[in-house]
Amino acid sequence: MYQTNHIYRTVEKIIAPIYEVGGSVRDGLRGVEPADFDFATPLSPDIIEQSIRAHNRRPFLTGKRFGTIGVKLEGVLVEITTFRVERYHEGTRNPEVSFVKDLVEDLGRRDFTINAMAKKGGRLIDPFGGREDLEGRIIRCVGNPSSRFKEDPLRMLRALRFAAQLGFEIEETSKRAISRSAYRILQVSKERWVAELDKVLLAENCEKGLRYFMDTGLCRFIIPELALQKGYDQKSKYHAHTLWEHTIAVTVSVPAEIHLRWAALLHDIAKPFVGIEKEGRRTYAKHDLLGYEMVRRLGAYFRWSNKRIDAVSALVGDHMKDTSPLRSADNNSKV
Repeated sequence: MYQTNHIYRTVEKIIAPIYEVGGSVRDGLRGVEPADFDFATPLSPDIIEQSIRAHNRRPFLTGKRFGTIGVKLEGVLVEITTFRVERYHEGTRNPEVSFVKDLVEDLGRRDFTINAMAKKGGRLIDPFGGREDLEGRIIRCVGNPSSRFKEDPLRMLRALRFAAQLGFEIEETSKRAISRSAYRILQVSKERWVAELDKVLLAENCEKGLRYFMDTGLCRFIIPELALQKGYDQKSKYHAHTLWEHTIAVTVSVPAEIHLRWAALLHDIAKPFVGIEKEGRRTYAKHDLLGYEMVRRLGAYFRWSNKRIDAVSALVGDHMKDTSPLRSADNNSKV
């Protein structure tokens, strides 16, 4: 953890008192070198800015009105934030921010216990049991889960994403709260949905994230066409799995490249709409062609780039061809 310790010491020379908070504390306890570094202080944003300038460094002020000042150290953008609490108004994710002097109040506004720890020097500050949950491999909300998700519905997708990235389980009360609050995800922008789902699809434990996506009901509000796959009996001599189980198997079998993963997730999205049953079996003629059209519409709804729409829809439209990069995974996932 040389980089973490070095950055902490450098920040401490600029701002004091200072606390390392959030994801870098979590990752450090896991023995993983953090990709991002966040720090918190009781000092005001103006004082943070002045201190950075006094050390001949450039402050990044985009988040100053929310109490966050950025500074580049060792080529890494570090964020320093004044202790704060947030109050959310119904229907908006833009909080009303108030600055406070108490670190525990600041930690108490955070989403999950594993992200609500702080360090000062070598001392861990853990008022919500984050280290225990980290060791137990649990995603648990800080405080009341329903309140956390009402404040910021994106946290529901973040729970899935952390489960997929870390291989953790979502604690049962928090999971039930996601199911009850799933409709609130409609308050969040499509771009935010996609950013989180991209991370789920590329995560080491992608399958876990996808299962939570379906089982919590979030899929019904984000990709309702895909939600039809849960429990759908394909009634095909080529498939022993339900359609959703088959989709998961294909998705985790292809390389972790974002266009391939999205195409794998959506390759059979049209099947429930074209299935024709005869003598206890179903056929799915032209599901690849309808899938192509559905993915193009879905991509526009998600505000994907034209490049991504073209790439993913083409992969879906061609997935029955022997030359398709999805073909092998599709064939191997039929039993």
